Amino acid sequence: MANLKSLAKDTAIYGLSSIVGRFLNYLLMPLYTHVISAASGGYGVVTNLYAYTALILIILIFGMETTLFRFANKADETPDTVFSTALSVVGVLSAIFLAGMFVFITPISEALGYAEHPEYLLMMSGVVVLDAIQAMPLSYLRFQKKSIKFASLKLLFIILNIVLNVFYFVVLGKTDVSYVFSINLWCTGLITFFFVPDFLKVKWHFDWALLKRMLSYSWPILLLGVAGILNQAADKILFPLIYKEADAQAQLGIYGACVKVAMIMALITQAFRYAYEPIVFSTAKEKDSKEYYAHAMKYFIIFTLFAFLCVIAFMDVLQYLVGEEYRQGLVVVPIVMVAEIMMGIYFNLSFWYKLIDKTIWGAFFSLAGCAVLIAVNVLFIPRYGYMACAWGGCAGYGTAMLLSYAVGQKCNPIRYDLKGIFSYIVLAAVLYVAMTCLPQTWPTWLRLILNMGVLLLFLIEVVRKDLPLHRLPVIGKKFKKR
Repeated sequence: MANLKSLAKDTAIYGLSSIVGRFLNYLLMPLYTHVISAASGGYGVVTNLYAYTALILIILIFGMETTLFRFANKADETPDTVFSTALSVVGVLSAIFLAGMFVFITPISEALGYAEHPEYLLMMSGVVVLDAIQAMPLSYLRFQKKSIKFASLKLLFIILNIVLNVFYFVVLGKTDVSYVFSINLWCTGLITFFFVPDFLKVKWHFDWALLKRMLSYSWPILLLGVAGILNQAADKILFPLIYKEADAQAQLGIYGACVKVAMIMALITQAFRYAYEPIVFSTAKEKDSKEYYAHAMKYFIIFTLFAFLCVIAFMDVLQYLVGEEYRQGLVVVPIVMVAEIMMGIYFNLSFWYKLIDKTIWGAFFSLAGCAVLIAVNVLFIPRYGYMACAWGGCAGYGTAMLLSYAVGQKCNPIRYDLKGIFSYIVLAAVLYVAMTCLPQTWPTWLRLILNMGVLLLFLIEVVRKDLPLHRLPVIGKKFKKR
């Protein structure tokens, strides 16, 4: 129970920083979609390049985030040595990548369709290198349970980014897409300086023997990460290459903007991961660890289903987050959210192979899911456009999730409350249909009131079955039985 309370506290801190940060960052999306026309394809360029950036970042980090947690928690390892060794790996890879981009910028920009704007690629290369280097001290903060400092630095970056974007696009009234990338570069560079004190406190020591053990553990995680990010970004990378219509960048911009609305699931999953991962590794040897994992899975699914219903319930309001030209793409939101829920479940299922140092299984599951996603995109984008991207995500994450569960129950079985979980899934599906069937001709205020009533039904069922009011923190004492 103490671990669950610790998980809840850290999830709240990480979640608050992620949700607040992402919400503030989301303000950039309506800003971009209101000042950059869909037809120009400008937001499509932003979507495409950030997808490449996400993929390259995973490669440069080389699985060292999870590897740092695993080895720093071992009794026979020195955390500072683990940290400095991990940072050295990331630093070398980042230097090689950056040098390669400067030397081969012309052929690379031509191949990716940015021959007229190679500066876009150079700026994003700088961003991804600095992000990769920052990932190690940020992970070390999580290991040290310094969640407040972690959250503060994340929020500082986002606030700076927003202020500069608002100044350029609103105050100055400019529309040049290049400033999206240059502002990101300046903000990332500034935040990097805040890690200098942390670097100075560390007792630096590079251990070759430790490096070999860490690389043996991390390379399957690298494959896992590449496959995982391809599940998120492959559609945005492939779309301009497969969709041969003249408005490819415009359509990608519409899809990219509307996907942002669905990213509340990514926020929840990320917050849960930040808090959950250190606890899992530190409690692996406890007798009730499997029971804890099972409870965490169930509550994660309940929470994400409720978040899904909340987004659907308030879609009449959330639609204004995107410019009017982009709203035609909002049909992808429920599909993308379901895919994100599957991804979160898959993450929860992934610890069985991480705890027994069989991370190759994760690479296999993710690569299988990635193969399915790419196949759906390649086969159906030419005909169905960005709708194929949305359904491809569901197919990919669903494949990885089912494979991980099936193999995990044989190798390291955990008794999940499948009956209870499925009952919530069915309930959420019924309530979703009820909300989407409300006539669009009804007044918005009436639809919102009815939708909130639907949300209340879900909460009543949660309280009735799994979360009695007297067990809630802080306010629970007011409902304790006399």
